[in-house]
Amino acid sequence: MNDQSISAFRRRILVRYHPSAFLLAAQLLSLLLYAAFDGIRSERALPGTFSVLVLALAVWVVSRSPAINWIAWAMAIPAFALSLLSVLFVDVTLAAWASLLKAALYFYTAGSLIAYMMQDERVTGDELFAAGATFTLIAWGFAYLYLVCQTWYPESFIGHTRPGQPRTFVELLFLSFTNLSAVGVGDVLPITSAARVLVMFEQFIGVAYIAVVVSRLIGLTIVRGERKGSS
Repeated sequence: MNDQSISAFRRRILVRYHPSAFLLAAQLLSLLLYAAFDGIRSERALPGTFSVLVLALAVWVVSRSPAINWIAWAMAIPAFALSLLSVLFVDVTLAAWASLLKAALYFYTAGSLIAYMMQDERVTGDELFAAGATFTLIAWGFAYLYLVCQTWYPESFIGHTRPGQPRTFVELLFLSFTNLSAVGVGDVLPITSAARVLVMFEQFIGVAYIAVVVSRLIGLTIVRGERKGSS
């Protein structure tokens, strides 16, 4: 196989699979990286190469969906710059602003994926990847908002371990996943009004996402299967 054939094969792979599949894989891989590190240090380690990859994939997803690409870059570039500065100067204020921009970018990307999934009545494999990627984007977005809330309103969250100390990013991400999936399992609780309002918003969005987007994909998949069976 010559170089032209290899390049053509790579292009076919990228065209066939929506970038949401790569974004979902990167998000799941980052969970393993969080487990490999400890607490907030894992979030400080990720503004490196892997964080650039995740932010770039988020922008790539927007560019392949019915959304405006320059808005995503306007959030991704300063978010990464502030993340690096917060690590260099160990500044929690800069980290909070970086987290706020990341949350905005993730929510914007999630919205673009929802628009992509709702634009027709066909359910493809890439839309299923988009459904999974959207869930992780919303979970990460709220985790960053929880981090901002904890910075601006100290002691917003309380946990079973290390009482009185700030919650780590992994703990807040775990809280976000449990709220979004409505499983109600967790040892981190919101105790200030701002934190509780954020949690209620995420619970509402999680239920709405399952009821509107996921149920629609399931319904269209069932209808397509019935049509194939009757033909």
